[in-house]
Amino acid sequence: MKKTLTATSLLLIFSCFSTQAKQAPSPKRQFSAPQGFTYGVGVAVKREIYKGYKQRVVPLPLFGYQGDKLSVYGPFISYKLYQHNQVKVSALVAPRFEGFDESDSDYFEGMEERKFSMDAGLGVDYKPKGWHLSAKLRADVLSRSNGYEANFKVAKSYRYGPISFGPDIGLTYLDSHNVDYYYGVRASEATADRAFYQGQSALNKSVGFSASSPMYGGFVRAGINHTWYDDAITDSPLTERDASLSFMLTYSRFFN
Repeated sequence: MKKTLTATSLLLIFSCFSTQAKQAPSPKRQFSAPQGFTYGVGVAVKREIYKGYKQRVVPLPLFGYQGDKLSVYGPFISYKLYQHNQVKVSALVAPRFEGFDESDSDYFEGMEERKFSMDAGLGVDYKPKGWHLSAKLRADVLSRSNGYEANFKVAKSYRYGPISFGPDIGLTYLDSHNVDYYYGVRASEATADRAFYQGQSALNKSVGFSASSPMYGGFVRAGINHTWYDDAITDSPLTERDASLSFMLTYSRFFN
């Protein structure tokens, strides 16, 4: 699973596509969001916190569709249920590409595979001028962890000519089922070097910065994110770091 795309990286892909535009709008003119099928390429780099990992470099083929209500970008699906002024409510489906198997590290030898899953739930976005507040609640629908995740993020955007950029801060709450599945050690898996560990709920904190611009007939976006993990995760014998840095660079465009 060393080539598996991480959840953090995939979420950055979703952010990239959901903010696509052919040109930056001028103050005096309004443009409707472009619609249709998209394609592109990218690369994701992430420093892992599991023992036996250093970093993952993942090439990204990007395909998607942007409609008035439906957005599909690979395994990410968003359907707009309600919108009024700057408030939008959407139904969401997203993959959880986390976990490991024995081939990922010698430290995982004798452990059962922790599989990826699919999460589904609701998201609320509020976009007052220059700001973006988002909240998402999603639960495992494949009965891997039987857990759920809640996210809250605040982002500020600035514009310099065609370039849009800005920082963001976020909180991610993982319930005990989620943490125990991906970071716990079962009694049957415990060894002298790998103690039994039962994960509890966790609250992770993150900061990020992103920039995007129309370029070469398409749309380029770069993003960097730093996450600090809760003690419920870093106390696990499966981890060796308390923070992770990820970077994403993508280029996408609409089919003509």
